[in-house]
Amino acid sequence: MFSVTVRDHMMIAHSFHGETFGPAQRLHGATFVVDATFKRSDLDTDGVVVDIALAADTLKQIVGAYHLRNLDELPEFTGLNTTTEVLARAIADRLADGVHSGQLGETARGLSGLAVTLHESHIAWATYERAL
Repeated sequence: MFSVTVRDHMMIAHSFHGETFGPAQRLHGATFVVDATFKRSDLDTDGVVVDIALAADTLKQIVGAYHLRNLDELPEFTGLNTTTEVLARAIADRLADGVHSGQLGETARGLSGLAVTLHESHIAWATYERAL
């Protein structure tokens, strides 16, 4: 299995619902380093997993939609706790849409899967993986 990873970051504001979250129930900020890993068993005809420039641009566009935003105000997260895990899935699903629409190039349709990892800090992160 081959993989290529591109990285970006975002700063967001959000709050959580539920006693589990203690003081994080109040509005607070978070900064995430975002890694998107694209996977395939064989390289495409150009000898690559995915066009790195297109992958980086697509990730930047997706992350940019959340950057410096209060996620509590976004309709797509209504009724959800925007945990690191939930955000990783949202970004992965948007990347998958980009693969299927051709935004990452025609040969990206040969990708078998992708994973998105959000690093909350140097000691804590969460990953969501999905098939394509």
